[in-house]
Amino acid sequence: MNYNGYKNYQTWNVILWITNDPYLYGTAAELPDYDAFKSYLMDIYCGDALAYQTPDGVAWNDSGLDANAIDSFWKETFSKVSS
Repeated sequence: MNYNGYKNYQTWNVILWITNDPYLYGTAAELPDYDAFKSYLMDIYCGDALAYQTPDGVAWNDSGLDANAIDSFWKETFSKVSS
């Protein structure tokens, strides 16, 4: 099953929020990878819903996320961070 070009809704939703929310995008652009992004949100928003999930309710660490697609997205979108 394919969801807007991604393996599933969860992967699409996470990438959608990172791409389209200015705060999340800016935060992601400063971090080397998705794991660092998740850790940052947990540290900054501990106790707040944003620490655990997108505003649509998809967990940042959902077991259905396509890690390869997120890694590819990160490298393509934020490659300037790693250089």
